[in-house]
Amino acid sequence: MNKRLFLLGLMTSMASVSFAQQEKLDAAMTQKIREEGLNRSKVMDIAFYLTDVNGPRLQGPGFMKAANWSKGKLTEWGLQNARLESWGEWGKGWEVERCYLAMTAPYYKQIIAMPRAWSGNTDKLSQAEIFFITETDTTSLESYRSKLKNKVILIDQTYTIRPTYKADASRFTEEELLKMAKEESASGGRGRGNDSTYRTMIQSMRARNAFNQKMRKVAKQEGAVAILTTTQNSVDGTLFVSGDYANASGNNNDNLADINIAVEDYLSLCRLMKAKVPVRLEVDVKTKFHSADTKGYNVLAEIPGTDPKLKSEVVMLGAHLDSWHASTGATDNAAGSAIMMEAVRILKTLNVKPRRTIRIALWSGEEQGLHGSKNYVTNHLVEKGSAKLTKEGEQLSAYFNVDNGTGKIRGIYNQDNKAAGAIFAQWLEPLKDLGATTVASRSSGGTDHVSFDRVGLAGFGFIQDAIEYSTRTHHTNMDSYDHLLADDLKQAATVVASFVYNAAMRDPKIPVKAPAMEANR
Repeated sequence: MNKRLFLLGLMTSMASVSFAQQEKLDAAMTQKIREEGLNRSKVMDIAFYLTDVNGPRLQGPGFMKAANWSKGKLTEWGLQNARLESWGEWGKGWEVERCYLAMTAPYYKQIIAMPRAWSGNTDKLSQAEIFFITETDTTSLESYRSKLKNKVILIDQTYTIRPTYKADASRFTEEELLKMAKEESASGGRGRGNDSTYRTMIQSMRARNAFNQKMRKVAKQEGAVAILTTTQNSVDGTLFVSGDYANASGNNNDNLADINIAVEDYLSLCRLMKAKVPVRLEVDVKTKFHSADTKGYNVLAEIPGTDPKLKSEVVMLGAHLDSWHASTGATDNAAGSAIMMEAVRILKTLNVKPRRTIRIALWSGEEQGLHGSKNYVTNHLVEKGSAKLTKEGEQLSAYFNVDNGTGKIRGIYNQDNKAAGAIFAQWLEPLKDLGATTVASRSSGGTDHVSFDRVGLAGFGFIQDAIEYSTRTHHTNMDSYDHLLADDLKQAATVVASFVYNAAMRDPKIPVKAPAMEANR
């Protein structure tokens, strides 16, 4: 290990723990967790079944297939009360049954394409010309009526694709980790939320989507075949796909086939249309809505606590199991789900007897707004209509989350909770040789631990190396099993298992942030 990193990290840790009691760490158990997690890991087997075998895990049959498999596997390992728990009404499930798009004139070219989630069908294989729109003024929509029948709609875009000159994959440097450890507090997210270029892109995309939604209704009424869309980050054949999930609760009669294609193909079609070169497309999209069960579900299971005084308290670990549908959702977030499942497998294999109950949660609906975790907190941990904790909420010691790709864990964000950070710094000491060194004061956001943190509970996310998460795999057609790093996932599961064990065994619960403590007195 780099001596400079060790010494500086140790100094930072010592400063943060100066007011904390010394943690009672079980060195023998930590070593057993390391041996099982690093040398006899099943994490890639779990990831294989969640991705290649189960496929995309969008709300609906894709998610339910993976959820039932996960429930069965947790039961097989000996966890108790493995179950699918409904968190409330979601709406209709949705899946892609077929998608084909090609340009047939002025020459043949197959186009990488995927319908946006909860969009409709073309009904059949159709030959269609393009209806090209050069303005996005929604007041002009009525002028398009009678012109859209049997057309594929293309709205002019003027992106300029620029090379980045940066590698797709990256890891945190020593300097970056040290800077994170020294920062008092900083807004978190996933590294892009404060970037003005990114914010501008998101605003532009939302405005474009708003126009597209209105356009689709008119187009469907007039007999159009489909509408093409793209995003600025759908470059180099990497297709970024999400969806209009509000349609899950609608009647879906006005759903047009909304097909997302890569920027390069989109801009090529725009140039051809501007040059008045005749273009013909061949398109066949079949999607299916599912309404037999419109509820949302989480997967839950426990390792029961054994201490008569503490077994009613709970340490939770979790990750969202759902994914988008362009690929099999490997780094987002089969990786996190596999890590958490592997962590409880490690603990069960070692026959641990935790003082507190350990509960794993695999959430649904995260991609559409943290629905699974948010509703779990609402249903179980806070009183209705208020932020006051229920008895069950008061018994939660901590929640740990993984949802930032396949990269190894480099530490943990303490969510501006200095007291918890001082504890975590001690827990990281025997794991530093694995690269987990840093406690960052900043709050990270964007995923399920926020559901706990926002009501004053001790919810935390881990610092992970980005690898290709933001550049190549996040919500894209590239997010497949082959982009998972086995050694990183083994390390991450080992770190998580150690943290969960320590939280389940220590005398007091993990402290919450001071404001929450004062509010709940």
